Amino acid sequence: MRMTFRWFGEGNDPIPLEHIKQIPGTEGIVWALHDIPVGEEWPMERIQEVKSLADAAGLHTDVVESINVHEDIKLGLPSRDQYIENYKNTIRKLGSAGVKVICYNFMPVFDWLRTNLFEELEDGSTALFFEKEKVANLTPHELVAYFQSSSTFQLPGWEPERLEQLSTTLEAYQAVDEEKLWSNLAYFLEAIIPVAAQSGIKMAIHPDDPPFSLFGLPRIITSQQNLRRFLKLVDHPANGLTLCSGSLGVNPNNDIVSMIHEFGDRIAFAHIRNVRVAENGDFIETSHRTQDGTVDIAGIVKAYYDIGYTGYARPDHGRHIWGEQCRPGYGLYDRGLGIMHLWGLWDAYHYASKL
Repeated sequence: MRMTFRWFGEGNDPIPLEHIKQIPGTEGIVWALHDIPVGEEWPMERIQEVKSLADAAGLHTDVVESINVHEDIKLGLPSRDQYIENYKNTIRKLGSAGVKVICYNFMPVFDWLRTNLFEELEDGSTALFFEKEKVANLTPHELVAYFQSSSTFQLPGWEPERLEQLSTTLEAYQAVDEEKLWSNLAYFLEAIIPVAAQSGIKMAIHPDDPPFSLFGLPRIITSQQNLRRFLKLVDHPANGLTLCSGSLGVNPNNDIVSMIHEFGDRIAFAHIRNVRVAENGDFIETSHRTQDGTVDIAGIVKAYYDIGYTGYARPDHGRHIWGEQCRPGYGLYDRGLGIMHLWGLWDAYHYASKL
């Protein structure tokens, strides 16, 4: 397992690279050019700038998260071909810069979704929270207004340019059901996977977060059965998964340990985090300890150890603790604790295997 830490860039992330380097066992950053509008080709000089910063701090830039997929590609519009060409050109540039994995998602309109970015837990820390009934009673526009007013940081997946044409985009999706979305995803994969393979890159799709329909929009990367179907769309090692225990763990029926054993050779990137799911469908993110949530983190790490996982991992989201002023879900302290918990489990399994 190769540990990484998501970083949002100089001037866009309060956490310095030097602090990330001090987390034991952490060898690289997970990064992106968040200011490049969705659909545009990434400039090579900007890619090199991030690589130079990371190199100077002794960290690699092997993993990119994310190159967002333009809505026209998901909708299957005629304009998608130009956006796919831009995407392919960006893949080629990243490959030439040494990138090995690109995480992305295929969620219509909205990326990840929560109803409170700072819900208080019993210990006084705060975390990302999803209240099912509130979402059921909110319009998409009300939800967007909440997100735009709730954080001083830009929230990846909620960039203003993606939401400016919200009404038009939602209307366009009335003609897109799950099967049409599957077809549009296959079209995209058939175009980019050969380029990724030639560039030495594995594409790693992220599950839908949360893994069920919102506002009547289709969501398809949600379950073991659907992950199996996804991998068969283009059955190639360059077509892989970002297996996110937090996203998939929102559905208690998802057996993540089983997924690791079935899809292990196609998991290019592991997001390991915990959530606590209530009986009414609400969920809140917690520490990485199994006991604090409803996801079997200990079992998940053991499954990765048992299959001899050598891919990339990160602790994913964390709580906001010790008064840290940080990007929602992406503070230094709790993600650092999360890394140490994951390494502690990994080391325990390793030494137990030697007894």
